[in-house]
Amino acid sequence: MPTQDEKDRREYYRIEDTIALDFRQLSAAEAASQEPLVGGSTVFNLLSELHLLDFESQHMLRHISERDRTLASYLKVINKRFDLLSQAVAQSLLEDIGEPRPVIISEGGVSFSDPEKLQVGTQLAMKIVLMPQALGLMLRAKVVHCTAIATDSYDIGTEFEALTDAQRQLLARHILQRQAHERRTAREQADLT
Repeated sequence: MPTQDEKDRREYYRIEDTIALDFRQLSAAEAASQEPLVGGSTVFNLLSELHLLDFESQHMLRHISERDRTLASYLKVINKRFDLLSQAVAQSLLEDIGEPRPVIISEGGVSFSDPEKLQVGTQLAMKIVLMPQALGLMLRAKVVHCTAIATDSYDIGTEFEALTDAQRQLLARHILQRQAHERRTAREQADLT
């Protein structure tokens, strides 16, 4: 019989990545609520909103591009400016969230090591900043496994819950971009040898 980890691997493509990650346990009332989580930090919430707005406006930019290429080019430049501002904001967030750490991430969840032991089934609020595009997401997750890997470190596997369509697609886009980057890097290294 397949384990939960094997089932997850079949459903979603996972990548090794380095992200800024902070989490806290949700209270019983927060876990039961269907209200969107807020990051607590105005800067983090702003960063999240910028990326969601960018995602929501992509289809409009494609339609504008079909009608007016000059206007579409100008809007892409404006969008690039917002991306650069987002990256600057994300750098200031790293002080609050902590330095990026290695994880395994998919559209379905994230696995990471942490000194804190968590019970399976624990509901979490996760602040995630995906690099290098400085994508900030506040997500609900549930602990699906917690295994000791050293005397003071645990391998924690989580499953995202109640993702919006936009959040899922932003995660998918990040994963695809990382895959493409890894392939380019591998090709360049192969060309050098």
